[in-house]
Amino acid sequence: MALTNAYCSLADVKTALRITDTIDDAMLEMSINSASRLIDQYCNRYFWLGATSSEQRYYSTNDPYWVWIDDLVEFTSLDTSSNMKNQYDINWTNSGDYPDYELTPKNNLSNGYYSPYTGIKATGHYLFPYFGDNSLIRVTGRFGWSSVPDPIKQATVIQASRLFKRLESPLGVAGVSDIGIMRVGRAIDGDVAQLIDPFRQMRVNA
Repeated sequence: MALTNAYCSLADVKTALRITDTIDDAMLEMSINSASRLIDQYCNRYFWLGATSSEQRYYSTNDPYWVWIDDLVEFTSLDTSSNMKNQYDINWTNSGDYPDYELTPKNNLSNGYYSPYTGIKATGHYLFPYFGDNSLIRVTGRFGWSSVPDPIKQATVIQASRLFKRLESPLGVAGVSDIGIMRVGRAIDGDVAQLIDPFRQMRVNA
């Protein structure tokens, strides 16, 4: 099995688990892939760079001055339609004394870390369409993150290690101690949640 859009390497997890052979590499890679996707689901976003070139995505909003978008690292264009056929004949510009839009967050910082753009604010000649057949907003650019934040990488190492070791307790029992049976806890490790909570998006309409 190969790693696909994984947030840490096989070597990272093997080092954490003090594994030096290659016997379990396939299961370790499965654990890394699963941990990466678990973090995606928990954070409601992904942390890899999407297409290798610009792509078009479409959004709707109920606010004429604001639209949420997927994580955007390279902006190309913003277009809306003046008619009911979604022909996207209005190209918003960001030049002159009164630019049509502003990408946010303006400083590209989130909790001390670099962050992609996550929203667009109407600031000039146009308002975002928010009802009717021509209400879609077309954004062209490269989506995702340019690099994986260190807390996400660390969280993936911990979560992948946990998933791999979980195979030793298939019935949900981690062992027996003086106080009785020790059972496996929730799917997201507590330390993992603490690492990735600052990157969690609570919106679902982008």
